[in-house]
Amino acid sequence: MAPKSKKAPKSKKGGTVSEKKKKLSKIERLKQQQEEEEKRLQEEEEARLKAEQEAAERFERQQIEKRKWEALVEKLIEQLELILLDTPPHELTDEQVAQYQGSILELRELLHFKFNEATETLLKEASSLGDTDSGNMEMIIKDENVTLYVWANLKKNPKYKKIKFGDTQVGFEIPKALATSDIAFRIFHTNYDHFSPLPVIQRPEKPTTVETIIEDSAEQETPKDEEAPQAGAEEMTENQELVTSSVTTTEIKTEEPSINFTKSTTTSLKEEAEAKKEETETKPLKPESVSVGPMATLPEKSVPDAIPEAVIDEDVVDLRGFTPLGGIYHLNILQLPPQCKQVKSWTIVELISGGLQTFMYPPDIADDVSENENPYLPIEVMIEINKNVVFFEKPMVARWDSEGKGWRTDGFISLYYNMKERIMSFSVESVYPITLIQDNHIHMPYESWELRPLGLNEAVLNITTTFTDIDIQIKDNQCMLAAVELGDDYELSHLLGKWMTITSLIIAMKKTGFNIFPSEYSHAYVAVNNKDPLVEMKAYRQMALLASGFSFSWSKWNKLSGPEKVVFKASELLQKEYVEDHEWSLYMFNGERAQKLKINELSEAFSEELEDDTEFHSTLYHMIKDFTSETALQKIRHSNYLFIDAVCKLLLSTRVLTYS
Repeated sequence: MAPKSKKAPKSKKGGTVSEKKKKLSKIERLKQQQEEEEKRLQEEEEARLKAEQEAAERFERQQIEKRKWEALVEKLIEQLELILLDTPPHELTDEQVAQYQGSILELRELLHFKFNEATETLLKEASSLGDTDSGNMEMIIKDENVTLYVWANLKKNPKYKKIKFGDTQVGFEIPKALATSDIAFRIFHTNYDHFSPLPVIQRPEKPTTVETIIEDSAEQETPKDEEAPQAGAEEMTENQELVTSSVTTTEIKTEEPSINFTKSTTTSLKEEAEAKKEETETKPLKPESVSVGPMATLPEKSVPDAIPEAVIDEDVVDLRGFTPLGGIYHLNILQLPPQCKQVKSWTIVELISGGLQTFMYPPDIADDVSENENPYLPIEVMIEINKNVVFFEKPMVARWDSEGKGWRTDGFISLYYNMKERIMSFSVESVYPITLIQDNHIHMPYESWELRPLGLNEAVLNITTTFTDIDIQIKDNQCMLAAVELGDDYELSHLLGKWMTITSLIIAMKKTGFNIFPSEYSHAYVAVNNKDPLVEMKAYRQMALLASGFSFSWSKWNKLSGPEKVVFKASELLQKEYVEDHEWSLYMFNGERAQKLKINELSEAFSEELEDDTEFHSTLYHMIKDFTSETALQKIRHSNYLFIDAVCKLLLSTRVLTYS
């Protein structure tokens, strides 16, 4: 007989041991599956975090490289602009001017192209940089000259229509039509303006050197006996030495008036000036054409009348009277590119050609859609004005017209400006490059001015305007903005106390909002004291020669002296910081002779009567020398020609005798 099989032992609960083992195996398998799933999820999370970290590191590396490249390009643009401003116009050919300006335009386009590339790279990785709350991406990237605000609409949730970037006041509010679309919104702020047209470089046809002027002046400027006593041989010799030593190393050019200084000239300066009087009174000295260099020239031929033509379209910004200030705000609605997908250790992304694409808003609206049914509502934009620029009045807002190649003030809805908080908001039906516009002549005419010596080869020019008080310090051949009366809500560390060349200082001050530098068109926008440009220029030269020991200041009688004479106050200043009111003396100069006036600033009427016991002189230097101490004379005689040039150019750039 076959042996009987043994039955499996029963457990106390009634189940067999084998069944119990089978049940335990199922539990273990489930547990194992759960552990594997958790491990897989952990690996995917680690891969996602690693990918995000790598993307962030890669983006940061790209930003570093981009900033380096950008600082190359921006420096090159700045150098080309300085070449065009600093080089005497007669030393540049038409081909060179065209080449430099063409290079600037190409570099501008290249710089903007690179910023678009950087934005595209950022948007391709937007999904890995999304916000945990909204799921959308918000990013602020900032350096010295550029601030980039980017928002990527990853979730297309109409709940998120109003966006404010971080703790800034910069943001926007979009309509539902955009809030549910695959878009990105970019506010790209640049501190520089690469849209406004480049300035026209006026060039004389044939220059005449200062050496010729000095030779002709010796023959033609000798005063008549009945007008003034002839200067002695010693005075004339010293006068010529002083002028030659300083002015021949100063490049001072004006394109008006059209006076021909050649040896074949038989007409005296005064007679020719009379013949050109009417023309001179309507044509300004061009401070942009004044530069410092080894040779001084004056053009023989005048340029066309500098009075600007009337702007026909009142919405077009007249850049001769107004200027963009605070940089450009580029507003863009962009197509959101395909996003990266993380699959295990792989990053998958769809590649599309064409680069960064613009999202057209509003699209072409069908004719049957009424205005009330139009879903494409305006976009509200909020911007924050940087503290490194100063608006002394409420600015205008302008948009760039790509077709007309100019700035326009139309197209804005619900403009709001908070001057204290430096916030501006507006609504637009479409997006454009936006800028804020300031009056070029907001500080003109000046209320007063004073040129004050601080020591040998050192002086300060103070100009008081309606809104502020400005001190520009000159030392050797450099200048700096030494002080300005403002509140504490500004950050001007980029400008205050920084030594730089005069041209660089002028550019920096204009960009900050301290435009005290008239252009060739300023006389059409400001009530000025019309002065003969040649007389004005000669007066600035003489002031510069004496700037180490003498203080000069404005006089109310300058307005009543006529276009061919300038009147100002002067006094020796060595030990004290300021000249007392009773220490000032009044002087009048017409380019050919100087005299000390008997009247003072408090006199009841203007008079050209000579001060007692004084006489006429051919220059201010010899006029003032009669009342100067030996210590002051030694400072004046030891003044460096670079300092004299710097003072002369600063006076020519501000034109205090005409614009105060």
